[in-house]
Amino acid sequence: VDKYEDVLALQISALGMEKRKEKIVAALQKIFSPRAIVERSDMASRKFEGMEEANGVLAGELSGPVTVNLNGIKFETDLIGGHKTGMYLDQQTSYEAVAQFAKGAHVLDCFSFLGGFGLHAARAGATHVHMLDQSAEAVAASLRNAEANGLKEKVSAEAINVFDWFKANASAKPHERVVPRYDLIVLDPPSFTRNRASVPDALRGYKEIHVRALKLLKPGGALATFCCSHHVHAALFQDTVLSAAFDTRKVLRRVATYSQSPDHPIIPMIPETEYLKGFAFELVR
Repeated sequence: VDKYEDVLALQISALGMEKRKEKIVAALQKIFSPRAIVERSDMASRKFEGMEEANGVLAGELSGPVTVNLNGIKFETDLIGGHKTGMYLDQQTSYEAVAQFAKGAHVLDCFSFLGGFGLHAARAGATHVHMLDQSAEAVAASLRNAEANGLKEKVSAEAINVFDWFKANASAKPHERVVPRYDLIVLDPPSFTRNRASVPDALRGYKEIHVRALKLLKPGGALATFCCSHHVHAALFQDTVLSAAFDTRKVLRRVATYSQSPDHPIIPMIPETEYLKGFAFELVR
């Protein structure tokens, strides 16, 4: 259950909880008295337990987006059609942590969605933030969010496939030089793999995007990069980043590690709960 101000978003992936959904909704109404409860059980994984995907209002009334205050920044959030349950709440602590590298920086925020990293960077003193996301709706929302927070003059956004953007701006050939333009680059892509069989393909995708990103990063700049697939463990993800650095003859110094926010608990006996990992690297040269 995610709480967005006075609206709750419920997501169920197990048949046992599905059978108790009415009782769960009743308990949530009694405890929180929300304006509405929406269901975002629209994951393909439900089919493994014989359930269909479900999405809609379970209780109360909801029309249009909800404005959410996250770390003091307002975000317009679509709880019915947005990613996950509406926002990437598992990145809440990382939004602020990565912003420490943004003061005076030219920032590139890739897979920006509603502008989580980009708007935090702008508020933290970035000179300019350019956000990239494939969804035109998300880009439009991120610009509205920038305006609502008085950050419109500091940001720009582009609706484009991030890989296509990198192909147009940085060669994947390791030794082909590119003029670096950014002091901070954030890579927060969706999962590249849903199963173990596709991990090799995912690693090739991760490596390609890091090769291109490192070419656009200025010496002394920071790369903040994330992986949200539990099939790619942290050591393997870091090795992939370092492989990209080796191919581009870059030297990286790891300056921070990231994980999901504390309200997304990690249960060691259930490895799938430790899915989000991230690193910040300084480009030494």
